[in-house]
Amino acid sequence: MTVSRTADPNVSKPARAAREPADAPEAEAGGIRMGELSELLGYSLKRAQLRVFDDFIRCMTSLNLTPAQFSVLLLIDRNPGRNQTEIASTLGILRPNFVAMLDGLEGRELCVRVRSANDRRSHILMLTDKGRTILARAKKLVATRHEARLNEVLGPANRAALLEMLATLARDF
Repeated sequence: MTVSRTADPNVSKPARAAREPADAPEAEAGGIRMGELSELLGYSLKRAQLRVFDDFIRCMTSLNLTPAQFSVLLLIDRNPGRNQTEIASTLGILRPNFVAMLDGLEGRELCVRVRSANDRRSHILMLTDKGRTILARAKKLVATRHEARLNEVLGPANRAALLEMLATLARDF
């Protein structure tokens, strides 16, 4: 049974806010009552992801990299010679989307696809010199701006705890 909250006209708005802290997230949505949404983990994760990605994109404006492109470049760098199917599946990117992303990265001369000597149907991925240079700049921006802001908001202990909780969800859910 859902209980509808009706504002008591005899209680001032600040007094209601102090008494009903669950209403605080509703202010984020421009006064729209969020109801159970504000208590759903999936919804809260998505809202946080959108905010974090917006900050990441602003941070990467000069390099024109999205979070997904940055992730792909990082994995190629750390796993040279892996095929595109392995990289895509590790990141959970659908094949058609990954092919289009690789086309863009290859067009910018950040990576190359080379037909595998072991399996001619497969392509291995490698960063170009330009790709390594862009990735090094991107990693520096992420560390000094983006992750630094997240650390400032969360604090180091909460950041570590959040990473652990998210890893648990990714692994066990």
